[in-house]
Amino acid sequence: MAETIDIQSRRYIGCKAKLLPWIFNTIQNETTNIKSFCDIFAGTGVVANEAIKKYETVLVNDILFSNQVIYKAFWDNGKVSKRKIQKLIAEFNSIDAKCLDDNYFSLNYGNKFFDIATAQKIGFIRDYIEKETNNITKKEKNILLASLIYGMDKIANTIGHYESYIRKEIKPRDLKIKMIDFQRLKNVIIHQEDSNKLARKISCDLVYIDPPYNSRQYSRFYHLYETLVKWDKPKLSGTAMKPPLENMSEYCSSRAKNTITDLVQNLDTRYLVVSYNNTYNSKSSSSQNKIQLNELNTILSSVGKTKIFEHSHHFFNAGKTEFINHKELLFVTKVK
Repeated sequence: MAETIDIQSRRYIGCKAKLLPWIFNTIQNETTNIKSFCDIFAGTGVVANEAIKKYETVLVNDILFSNQVIYKAFWDNGKVSKRKIQKLIAEFNSIDAKCLDDNYFSLNYGNKFFDIATAQKIGFIRDYIEKETNNITKKEKNILLASLIYGMDKIANTIGHYESYIRKEIKPRDLKIKMIDFQRLKNVIIHQEDSNKLARKISCDLVYIDPPYNSRQYSRFYHLYETLVKWDKPKLSGTAMKPPLENMSEYCSSRAKNTITDLVQNLDTRYLVVSYNNTYNSKSSSSQNKIQLNELNTILSSVGKTKIFEHSHHFFNAGKTEFINHKELLFVTKVK
């Protein structure tokens, strides 16, 4: 059987993969009778993926197009032929990049995030997937795109995001795509919406909240995947070749405190579980938290009895930011 890729196998700022046992042990100890779970800022999806194993219904939400593709690829209940996917991926891996011409992807990202030949191959594959849209199901298309993203992440000329690239000569690295370890599930409800708007529409036993806390916008850090998934081939600009602004988060602005207050006050839930890290001690201004710990405690305590738990954690640092005595905190609020 060919090797598959699990959902944790991706570099992503703020990923909670290593914290899952602590997060869910804390939830188990501090909550009762949880049947429905919502991950309202799902990011990589690793928290939701763990929740799927434990609860009857899981709601997953994220505003990014690329994350939506990944959730639907891993969990959506759509039709899929595993044999067809395996055959297509084998064909993609056998492509000789020397026989390819330049394309939208290589012209914009070649010799930046990928060497020219690899960029040509990625662009060719993406064009092929788009041309085959009428011959593959939505689930199959999402699996192919997700598998491509995970393959690209392994060899990208970056330090984990696409805000910039490493300014050195790029050594050619062969793109090898592996199929993701997908499932077909009926108990996962996937949303792509502003979290504060979604909050007014859903009801859930427990809502897990892990928003961005500093000025770094995820839509800009992972713009390349957004462009790859949407494939509307926008005009790109700047050193990092970014598309026009889209899906900019209020949580990365001076309005973050008011925004999270609005969120927690409008959620219909019995428990709020909020992840928080103390990057406000960072020497980098872009890493400093927009919401201070005492402010968050006050906001959560206004809607219910709140406890704080802490755990030492090596933060994924994609740049030169220095974190001293870094800890991950978990707030558990039993809503009034």
